[in-house]
Amino acid sequence: MKMDMTGKKNKKTTEAASLKYDPELDYAPQVTAAGKGFIARKIIETARSAGVPVYKDEALAGTLARIQVGEMIPRELYEVVAEVLAFVIGIDQRQGPLK
Repeated sequence: MKMDMTGKKNKKTTEAASLKYDPELDYAPQVTAAGKGFIARKIIETARSAGVPVYKDEALAGTLARIQVGEMIPRELYEVVAEVLAFVIGIDQRQGPLK
């Protein structure tokens, strides 16, 4: 929890986004789902139940959640999203890719 300026406790809103990227077809990763609160929790739940790796980065999730579904990520996010892709590739190499 975090405190607002009046000293009241506020729960932080969960934000989440999912990406897809095929380097042979796409010039950049594309946002496939994004949202806050209930929608974010469903995105995370759906990913976990499908065995899709979940990468926790609150700042990145908040930024991605503001991008329209279907849009490619902006150039400013290439480096940080590359770190996420490296994380997923590392999991694939250890466990094998998702079927």
